Amino acid sequence: MSVPPSDLKLVPVSNSADRDRFINLPYRLYAADPHFVPPLRAEVKALMSPTGNPWFGHGKAQFWTVERDGQVVGRISAQIDELVLSHVAPGLGQWGMFECIDDPAVATLLIDTAETWLRAQGMTRAQGPMSLSIWDEPGLLVQGFDGPPTVMMGHHLPYYQRLITSHGYAGVKDLHCWSLPIQRPFPEIVQRIVAASERNARLVTRPVDKSNFEAEAALILDILNDAWADNWGFIPLTPAEIAHVGKKLKPIVFENLIRIAEYDGEPVGFMITLPDINELTRDLNGNLFPFGWAKLLWRLHKPRVTRVRVPLMGIRKSLQGHRVASLMAFQMIEYIRRDAIRDFGATDGEIGWILDDNGPMRSIADVLESEVTRTYRVFEKDL
Repeated sequence: MSVPPSDLKLVPVSNSADRDRFINLPYRLYAADPHFVPPLRAEVKALMSPTGNPWFGHGKAQFWTVERDGQVVGRISAQIDELVLSHVAPGLGQWGMFECIDDPAVATLLIDTAETWLRAQGMTRAQGPMSLSIWDEPGLLVQGFDGPPTVMMGHHLPYYQRLITSHGYAGVKDLHCWSLPIQRPFPEIVQRIVAASERNARLVTRPVDKSNFEAEAALILDILNDAWADNWGFIPLTPAEIAHVGKKLKPIVFENLIRIAEYDGEPVGFMITLPDINELTRDLNGNLFPFGWAKLLWRLHKPRVTRVRVPLMGIRKSLQGHRVASLMAFQMIEYIRRDAIRDFGATDGEIGWILDDNGPMRSIADVLESEVTRTYRVFEKDL
């Protein structure tokens, strides 16, 4: 680890005041960025909380800020996930939540600190940014700075890539977000596939039942764990995480935007679509108190949004590559498209993220005549 300049002070996050300073940095860094959507401070606090985030049941993390003249100028996390070690690669540590002024000395101190901590834990390779895991905000935005992110996606400053790669990191995986206008009908080939799906009596796609949401969420995430098991970077969600995700998503779940596909009466696929809640929270500046809660609850009662996002879609491995998988996928997409327009006023959709080597999902995106509008990159380096 290089010797940092004397005007920089490294501060491990060890109390609530340190945590608040860690959380508050982006609001100042992005003040001039017209596309920045202030994250809700309560959500970031919960992400960092060992008692509030079940990820800490199989992972551990340390957080730091860097100060200059008493002002926070950078932040980073370093984390080790036992499920990453067992499902992805032994010796693979991660870092994330990286925010920094455009100063190589600050970036070096942050990244060196994270790497030193990972080495001390026996890690042999570093991967980032992961904030905190692949299920949160993975990757660094490297393309698509000309618009705001959709719900549950990150936004970064363009110079971050230079700061990271100058520290010896190389990209190992790109995650793409595909966008398309949804008010026009899908191409004729999609309409033919949907019509064929409707003639197949063995196939039914139904809206999620929010009155039985815990069971529905558990069902969806069980399918997800099976469907995504062979994907790059995949780690299974634990029962505690499944319950946590269900509780977290329930306020922004709308029954006709989430569908479960059944084949011969057996649930085998799902598609989750979310209204772009960023459009409803952007003016709250990250604060739910004193009046943010009331505003958000009112807006969520009957939300009207420009965009909807498909963050997750999956079909059990036993049917992947089968013709019926294509039928159910396009039926879910078309039915949700119609409802997103009718009930939410949406004009645009986003599918993603999609791994750069995920051929089946890229094929769906291509058939829908969508295009890549944002790319997130994951970097690695030997320690």
